[in-house]
Amino acid sequence: MVTREITVSDGLSFDAKERVKQAIDIVDLVGGYISLRRQGRNFVGLCPWHDDSRPSLQVNPERQSFKCWVCDVGGDVFSFVMKMESVDFREALQMLAERAGIEIQPERKIVGPQGSFDKRTLYKAMQWAERQYHHCLLHSPDAEPARKYVAERGISPESVEKFQLGFSPLDRDWLVKQLRQSANDADGHRAKILEAVGILIPSSMEYSGFFDRFRGRLLFTIHDSQGRSVGVGGRLLPEIDVNSQAKYVNSPETPLFSKSKLLYGLDLASAAIRKSKCALVMEGYTDVIVAHQYGFQNAVAVLGTALGAEHIRILKRYCDRVILALDGDAAGQRRTAEVLELFVAEQVDMRVLTLPDDLDPCDFLHQRGPEAFAAMLESNTVDALDFAFNVFTSGIDVDRDVNAASQALDKLIGVVSKAPRLRPGVSSVDVFREEKILQRMAAWFRVDEREVRRRLTDLRRKLATRREPYADRERSEAEPQKTAVKAPALNDIEPYQRGLWELLLQYPDGFARAKEAIRLEWLTVDACRDLFVNSLRLIEQGVSPSFERLILEYDEPTMKSLLVALDESGQAKGVGECQPEALLEELIKTFERKEQERRRPSQIAALRESGDDAARQAALLESILRQERDRQGISEPTDG
Repeated sequence: MVTREITVSDGLSFDAKERVKQAIDIVDLVGGYISLRRQGRNFVGLCPWHDDSRPSLQVNPERQSFKCWVCDVGGDVFSFVMKMESVDFREALQMLAERAGIEIQPERKIVGPQGSFDKRTLYKAMQWAERQYHHCLLHSPDAEPARKYVAERGISPESVEKFQLGFSPLDRDWLVKQLRQSANDADGHRAKILEAVGILIPSSMEYSGFFDRFRGRLLFTIHDSQGRSVGVGGRLLPEIDVNSQAKYVNSPETPLFSKSKLLYGLDLASAAIRKSKCALVMEGYTDVIVAHQYGFQNAVAVLGTALGAEHIRILKRYCDRVILALDGDAAGQRRTAEVLELFVAEQVDMRVLTLPDDLDPCDFLHQRGPEAFAAMLESNTVDALDFAFNVFTSGIDVDRDVNAASQALDKLIGVVSKAPRLRPGVSSVDVFREEKILQRMAAWFRVDEREVRRRLTDLRRKLATRREPYADRERSEAEPQKTAVKAPALNDIEPYQRGLWELLLQYPDGFARAKEAIRLEWLTVDACRDLFVNSLRLIEQGVSPSFERLILEYDEPTMKSLLVALDESGQAKGVGECQPEALLEELIKTFERKEQERRRPSQIAALRESGDDAARQAALLESILRQERDRQGISEPTDG
């Protein structure tokens, strides 16, 4: 395949987006995810975002767009990948560019003590190391203790392949030797790349070269959400003597690897999580592998660290509920209590599964089977608030031990205070959620709900006064963010404003007349106003604001979806085929009438306030009557 290069600025140039989109056929792209069949001029398939029994997803090869009217989701190749893979626009662009063999340049270099490398080089290095370790586990005599441990843990050969398990021999420079055999690395350049991704460590003064960070360990390769190898987790084995007290060693923080932003197995679990709307979070790599073996394909694990806010935000892109299934021992329960406040703060439906007899998920599944585990998930999970109450009131009589009960209530309120404070405009779901939390807390501690709310308000005020007065302003100045326009659903837009765009997308020649007759402030929907501004800008540049051009102006999926909905609706109505000029004039008159109706209350108020000014009263009254005649289509009266 011939590789082409595109220069992309931080703002993502239109040229890059256009060339990538032209290189990808949406029918081939969507067909790689779901089965499609032709239906007339379009293709249809079962929608992957709802329980679809009849083909609801339509793919339009002429417009290179897709639409599901049930989900009210649509867009182009970029928004399809964004939704299917739960990535942002830049990641979707990169993925599609790689698929098309288009290299987006220049890519930022990673500069450090090891040298200067682009991410593509680092990904290739990780992929190479993953292959070496996996082959070693399968075939090397040195890996026999690792193979024995894998079998004892009940991990099947299929899972070894699926999760690409590996082994690093005790030989300190085994991987360096593989490097020399596969490529000439006399100057150590490739070894420095492996150092940059955390695989190799420079030797001390008494030795030369590099040694393997994970030597003597069973290796669990860690992938990002796109399935690319980015790090390694290494486990000590009972029969191998390694001079280390650490049971597990993970990759250090590198340009590819960040424990707070990765979950083990997410690349394999994302489809099941998206389908079930539930993620099963475990503590160990082995727990996840065995869970997948037994059919719990939505299982993921944290990477040797506490579950953090970033993990929760990642999971929220895929699901509505998170079940935390950590070990049943006391340490596991303590860790659960430590992360509860994150779930409250991140507004997640979180439940906790407590396993009996100090069992971890791996042992529970092997000993008691998937049916018992499924039953535990069904009936033995409690929500985060119930779990927190049980933890904080353990050993306390909430009716008689007033002081201890008050302290426990304050602890719970401390957790709830981490949630975003309710402000005007906040969603009704958030309001309802906080109200129910406070009601439950009041009932548990037998106190008035107003007392609970007072304590919460007092604590939030104290927390607010402790914050740096200029912290938010400094952060916003240091990291300027462009607010993306969010588009409403098609049916939430008033018919005359929707009708204008249904027409203009089929009849772009009408923009000149619309620009002349319609004021920007008459477009009361933010998305419609933004479309108008972008269209006028394109016209000034000598570019026709066609559907194909406008959809590339937006990275925000809801805007792409709205454009597809407007385009499809306009085509279905045939608005561009029969006297579009006359239809546009009717729409312009409607805009004018709507503006007159909007101004009417203020005009009447002015008339009432005119007092004894007869001339002003007459002028205002004449203006109101003229507008009313125009609205009803009545001609001006004539003398005689």
